[in-house]
Amino acid sequence: MTDVSYPADGFALFPDRSVVALRVNGELKDLATVVTEADDVEPVTIDSADGLSILRHSTAHVLAQAVQRINPQANLGIGPPITDGFYYDFQVDEPFTPEDVKAIKKEMERIVREGQRFVRRVVTDDEARAELADEPFKLELIGLKGGSAEAAEGASVEVGAGELTIYDNTNRDGETVWKDLCRGPHVPGTRMIGNGWDLTRVAGAYWRGSEKNPQLQRIYGTAWPTKDELRAYQQRLEEAAKRDHRKLGKELDLFSFPDEIGPGLSVFHPKGGIIRYEIERYMRERLLASGYDVVNTPHITKGDLFMTSGHLQWYADGMYPPMVLDEVVDEDGHTSREGQEYYLKPMNCPFHNLIFRSRGRSYRELPLRLSEFGSVYRYEKSGTLAGLTRVRGMTQDDTHIYVTADQVKGELTHSLEFVLQTLRDYGLNDFYLELSTKEDGNPKFIGADEMWTEATQTLREVAEASGLELVADPGGAAFYGPKISVQARDAIGRTWQMSTIQLDFNQPERFELEYTGPDGEKHRPVMIHRALFGSIERFFAILLEHYAGAFPVWLAPVQVVGVPVADDFADHLDDVISGLRAAGVRAELDRSDDRMQKKIRTHTTQKVPLMLIAGAQDRDAGTVSFRFRDGSQENGVPVADAVRRISEAIASKALVNTAEDFA
Repeated sequence: MTDVSYPADGFALFPDRSVVALRVNGELKDLATVVTEADDVEPVTIDSADGLSILRHSTAHVLAQAVQRINPQANLGIGPPITDGFYYDFQVDEPFTPEDVKAIKKEMERIVREGQRFVRRVVTDDEARAELADEPFKLELIGLKGGSAEAAEGASVEVGAGELTIYDNTNRDGETVWKDLCRGPHVPGTRMIGNGWDLTRVAGAYWRGSEKNPQLQRIYGTAWPTKDELRAYQQRLEEAAKRDHRKLGKELDLFSFPDEIGPGLSVFHPKGGIIRYEIERYMRERLLASGYDVVNTPHITKGDLFMTSGHLQWYADGMYPPMVLDEVVDEDGHTSREGQEYYLKPMNCPFHNLIFRSRGRSYRELPLRLSEFGSVYRYEKSGTLAGLTRVRGMTQDDTHIYVTADQVKGELTHSLEFVLQTLRDYGLNDFYLELSTKEDGNPKFIGADEMWTEATQTLREVAEASGLELVADPGGAAFYGPKISVQARDAIGRTWQMSTIQLDFNQPERFELEYTGPDGEKHRPVMIHRALFGSIERFFAILLEHYAGAFPVWLAPVQVVGVPVADDFADHLDDVISGLRAAGVRAELDRSDDRMQKKIRTHTTQKVPLMLIAGAQDRDAGTVSFRFRDGSQENGVPVADAVRRISEAIASKALVNTAEDFA
């Protein structure tokens, strides 16, 4: 910070052009904000998380201005920053075409070059309504001020609980050339947006996320501090597209979503089914070895159960509508017995609470770890469905652990260690943790403040003791308690939320769960929710993309394929393949009429980790030759050694792509 005289603005305090905003007394502010010596002021650089969000939101404003320059009749929705980019929603007569997007990009380039300034201006509600009289969606947001979370996802960038502000885009003469309702902050001017941005796609989106509202056109984009960073991001997208689990699922014949079943409901084909079986099998082995009890519960229940748990009060929008069953009507049409409402379960925890409550419990039984691979059903909106990563029917590896108060910290530590080690066994090794807490004053969160404070502090201590990076997630807790989320980075650096560990003082209260303590008195247990995968379907998709379909040998649907050089050598390979099958290896012999090179190409495309090739020399010597995914080979391996090494690769969960990996 340079020597300045106060009061001073951010331009005087931080002349470095990488600084795009200020954090004043903990709040993000424009660089033009005037501060005093008493203020706590920090610079926000363009490459920081906050700086990138500000850059992207400012680029969204340039997008909106460009659209209205071309089509003044376009009505504005909202335009928040999102992960790696931004979007803006518009109401237009016709959907945007690729030619429209090209024209919009050209106009955005002109606005950036014009060097317009973003100028913040406080307005009253009435002033805002008068200035934005031709913008019906903005008027609606003004009316919902203070409830922006309910107004629309992303609406917090426009209205909040405080004062209303409009940002004027002014030219070099100081004239306002465009304006938008916005809380800010923004970069000082459009030139700072530079050329590290692009528009990526167009989609439809309902206003405020409801199918009952008008459908708008959403333009997505991305923005980065430099052109090189934009190119690097685009290359990551290209690599991600190659790894898209929906594409690989079709190419490798793993799963599908038949129209006859319905959106978000998957079926696993034989090859996908065996991968899923291996994922679940190993998880069950780990659970049983670590003192977990396996339980099973039905797919539906009477609605009273979810009333007790609180799901019908706080999660009803995410549940399928009820089925009314067991109604009895006589011949005259009179109802002699009212029907009961049954729901497909969205969660397993209420069922596990009933298992705990089914008989008296002693403190000697605790910790009691109840685990289930339970199918659950959630009514996700059709626009949010995304392959296996966002579905309507899923299988959760759900565990609920009941502990005494003095066991909480130790059990949380045990659960976190269990999660991290198991994820490592599946090949994920790069983690950080996220602590999700309640938002003060939000009625979504139930239970006493003291319980939340205690639960949050305990989770924080456990997370910090792990030695992993801990990131705050304010307001991201479940309605019944705070949680730790394990965030894992995949092979190309993308972050996925994996396991969650949630501390819950509320469910035991609502279900009146009790155990008898060493003093002979009744006590309330504490409940820990722990889902390692989140759902099998989502975890399957993550692993498929992480490995780009080239799974470790133990997970590969076909682990070994025998490819004879000619038919004369098929019997030799058949004996080897039969021996491998007897040892539990998923091995096949390719007896098709295709030429050997075509067979090799086929199995390489199918990402089979190990191919066994045999010709006259191998047959006569009692050996086989290995061919690997990358095309490398190892020749003349005695059959007994080959079988042993294949079994060792499976047992050690090795990822074998090259001859060196198999050495």
